[in-house]
Amino acid sequence: MNFLPADIERYAEDHTSPEGELLARITRDTYLKQIAPRMLSGHLQGRVLSMLSHMIKPNRILEVGSYTGYSALCMAEGLADGGKLTTIEANEELKHVLEEYFFQSPYSNSIELIIGDAKEVITTLEGPFDLVFIDADKYNYPLYYDLLIDKIPSGGYIIADNVLWSGKVVTDVVHNDYEAKAIMEFNNKVQADERVENVLLPVRDGLMVLRKK
Repeated sequence: MNFLPADIERYAEDHTSPEGELLARITRDTYLKQIAPRMLSGHLQGRVLSMLSHMIKPNRILEVGSYTGYSALCMAEGLADGGKLTTIEANEELKHVLEEYFFQSPYSNSIELIIGDAKEVITTLEGPFDLVFIDADKYNYPLYYDLLIDKIPSGGYIIADNVLWSGKVVTDVVHNDYEAKAIMEFNNKVQADERVENVLLPVRDGLMVLRKK
């Protein structure tokens, strides 16, 4: 997932603003208690999300895939006054974990947690969303894009994580690697969509950042 040499990555993190105490605790707890801690956004990517959110100053953020709440709290840092972040998580077992971390944050009144199937939940949500972060099941990335693009206003942003999928996007994908195929389909869909302009950042496992024209 990490493509930079370890010493370069350490240097980048050493010259990046530190994460807060709660975020550091989420990182520590996630690696101690969760089955797939590599799903966590982590320090460098988290600061990228925070920076982008501060630049956009969104009134409404939608996150598809909460995991343990790290990325949501990073993006919440840039919310406009009175703004709201809605995050969708499919794993009901993470509900109490997320609620605890959100409650302990300064953004508890600005975050709405929805437990459910994102494919179904998204169709019930009214836009517009100024910023959307997609970091859920990779198989449905193309579908999430189709469901969300009309909920983004002109000048709104979508950020998608894991768009390099551990480098598999530039290899001969085996026929039954449906997640890798879905990521490649998503990347091609975005690249071909004349409604948006986009840049794929090779940060960690790849961030696709797109702005609706």
